[in-house]
Amino acid sequence: MPLSKLLDWRLHLLVVVISLLSEWIGILKIPLGPGTLLLLPLFYAFVLGVLLNPHLFSGTRRFLPESVSQAATPLILISIMPFIARFGSTIGPAIEQLVSAGPALILQELGNLGTMLVALPVAVLVLKMGREAIGATYSIAREPNIAIISDKYGLKGPEGVGVMGVYVVGTMFGTLWFALMAGYLASLGWFDPRALAMACGVGSGSMVAACSGALAGAMPDLADDLLAFAGASNLLTYATGLYVSLFIALPVAEWLYRRLGGHRRAAGTVGAMSGNDAAGLPQEERPETNLGKTAAVLAMACIVGWLANTINGASLIAALPGMVILYVMTLIGLVITRAAPFYLPGVAWVSLVSIVMTLPFFPGSGWIVDQLAAVNFLAIVTPVLAYAGLALSRREFGMFRRTGWKLIIISLLVFTGTYVGSAVVAQVLL
Repeated sequence: MPLSKLLDWRLHLLVVVISLLSEWIGILKIPLGPGTLLLLPLFYAFVLGVLLNPHLFSGTRRFLPESVSQAATPLILISIMPFIARFGSTIGPAIEQLVSAGPALILQELGNLGTMLVALPVAVLVLKMGREAIGATYSIAREPNIAIISDKYGLKGPEGVGVMGVYVVGTMFGTLWFALMAGYLASLGWFDPRALAMACGVGSGSMVAACSGALAGAMPDLADDLLAFAGASNLLTYATGLYVSLFIALPVAEWLYRRLGGHRRAAGTVGAMSGNDAAGLPQEERPETNLGKTAAVLAMACIVGWLANTINGASLIAALPGMVILYVMTLIGLVITRAAPFYLPGVAWVSLVSIVMTLPFFPGSGWIVDQLAAVNFLAIVTPVLAYAGLALSRREFGMFRRTGWKLIIISLLVFTGTYVGSAVVAQVLL
């Protein structure tokens, strides 16, 4: 795609406005039965992006033509790279805690495989879903998992629709579901409370808070210990989750999908939408292919994230060094991606670069960590979801109309499989 379209000011200005509005609204807490439904800025950004998408409402084409909306597609992957760098930067400073953690905390991440063991057979055999089942069931569909799917398949394909569908459902209902599961399983007495607390760590920050809070409420005498286990597990999930998803969960999901016979209906699912078979889907250009163009577009994406950070992060001046560091980390990771003699996705290299640069023994790591503290962890991913909402085409809207209700069912199965699977692994290892 021409650089001029990727840098079109109308697209980026709209994303800035959507992101600032979403961050200004903040987190809404809605009491619902025994739990609380949390609505996050990420969710608002995605919904607003969809509502302003010119492929959904023709009225928005006056200020955002369809050709400009198409430019949002490659921007999804490029704009999520700084978030991956920020994500990795939380791991380096905590390396001693990770090394000293017990096997139960480390290996319970493998319980995430429970997502596909529970949900994928239902998606393929019962709901007759195509390849969107892979994106929907290989993980709990948090931001790093979206980045993996975006890099490997692109968010325009069925796998991308699957992971984004589960992400949206999780953003709306994931916190409530995790809280309900934790409280209910605690009342059964089947699991060691510490195992249930460790399993809380597999989710996003809001899921961890709701899940561990429910456990603390159910067993107030163990509240401090349970919160500590949940926090340590969440830290390890950030450290290992990306790599377990990339090297274990996704390949297993592909294998299981083929074994269940899903490949026989994949072409029909995609073909109904686009007129092409699965192999004929257009492929997005990888960011490392044209580093010059990527550097320019990445700079624009970082500026958008920098502006969005002002609501719930630091001032523009205070956050500027941190955003520059994230920009540099991302570029280094992409250069390595292109030069490496073997292939790893760009998100993996960017994550590794940020981990190394924030290790305690890396020169200047203390200063780097201090500067990155001014960049809000989630605020810089809010624009990514705005781009994702604006990038949806008629093809994706058609797919979601046919499979949206299915993704809700699958999402709840994914959350259940993730939590119970992680709790079982932790229980065995305790």
